[in-house]
Amino acid sequence: MTSKQGRYAATYASKDIALKFAAWISPEFELYIIKDYQRLKSEETQSQSLEWNLQRTLSKINYRIHTDAIKEEIIPKVVTKAQSGLVYASEADMLNVALFGMTAVEWRTNNPDKDGNMRDHATLEQLVVLSNMESINALLIRQDLPQGERLIQLNSTAITQMKSLVSASLPKRLT
Repeated sequence: MTSKQGRYAATYASKDIALKFAAWISPEFELYIIKDYQRLKSEETQSQSLEWNLQRTLSKINYRIHTDAIKEEIIPKVVTKAQSGLVYASEADMLNVALFGMTAVEWRTNNPDKDGNMRDHATLEQLVVLSNMESINALLIRQDLPQGERLIQLNSTAITQMKSLVSASLPKRLT
């Protein structure tokens, strides 16, 4: 490496070289930089976790809109609690198939080592799409569309929205 005097009797270096030089001169400075970097990474992770938790909560709230539509439009008035539970599970699995390509039971079979359910392991983008799909399905239920038709429309919506969200997220991940 060569060093040349700058224009006004000063020497300039890139930030990387200056930090490395400062770390070489002062181990305390190097430790400070390492600790600060760890703090920043921790804050970044926490921020991403908050974003995910917010979307998971929103998905759970939208699920209420979805279940209300099921209760009001699909479930007959005189059924047992177990029978109504099957209808809710069937609708939830339809959303799972439309977005994730599998039912909850299939996911559990394929992921015996994971806690929770497939939605707990979903990406931020998947949770956004799931939230949207719950609202759309509630509307489709109120329009009296059969489940098979709703599945086709919801799957198409999931594909379109996932493509948009993933391509929009790519530049953010690269920076």
